[in-house]
Amino acid sequence: MRTIMTKGPMLPVVTIDDAAIAGDLAAALLEGGITVIEVTLRTPQALAAVAQIARDQPAMTVGVGTVIQQRDLDAAHDAGAHFAVSPGFIPALVDHAQSLNLPYLPGIQTASEALQAVRMGLTELKFFPALSSGGPAHLAQLQPLFPELLFCPTGGLDFDNAAAFLALSNVACVGGSFATPKAIITARDWPAITSLAARASQL
Repeated sequence: MRTIMTKGPMLPVVTIDDAAIAGDLAAALLEGGITVIEVTLRTPQALAAVAQIARDQPAMTVGVGTVIQQRDLDAAHDAGAHFAVSPGFIPALVDHAQSLNLPYLPGIQTASEALQAVRMGLTELKFFPALSSGGPAHLAQLQPLFPELLFCPTGGLDFDNAAAFLALSNVACVGGSFATPKAIITARDWPAITSLAARASQL
C-alpha cells in the first residue's frame, strides 16, 4: 500500500455512474500525471468501471473505495482492483484483505484506532474525515506517537488546504474529488480533468 500511496501527492476519489466513460476518465488523469484512482462503491456501475480501467488502462493503479463488508473486498479483487479503501477500521476486513493479498487502506480518526492498527501490523492508513477530525494539527500530534504510520487524509480537502497536510512528514498523499468534480465527469470534459490532474500532481 505504501508504494501505491507514494506514486503521487493526489489520490482522486471518483463516483462513476456510467462504466463506459471509465477508460476515458482514467486516460485524462494519466495525461495530467495522476497514476492512481479510487472508484467508490456508491453506484451500480462502480465495479464494472474498475474492471474497465484495469483492462484498458494498465498504466493506472485502480482501487475500490467505500469498502464496508467482506464481500466488497471479494468483489474488488474479482474486478481486478489493485487496492481497496474503507472509511473506517474493522479488524475483520484487515484480515480478509490480507487473505486476498489485496493492499488495503482502512480509515481511522483516533489514537486508539491508530494503536489497534499498529498492533495488527499496519503502517498505512486513511485519515477520515480529515478536516472535521482535527486536520493537520491532529496528524502532527500522532506523528511522534506512531512514527511508523503513513497517512492519506481524505474528507473536505481541496486545492487550498491540501498543502498543509502534504507538508507533514507522516502524510504520503491526500485523497478527494477536487481534481475530479462529478459535474465535469458527467459533462465528459476530459481536457478539464487533465488540467485539474496536472495541477493536483504538482501539489
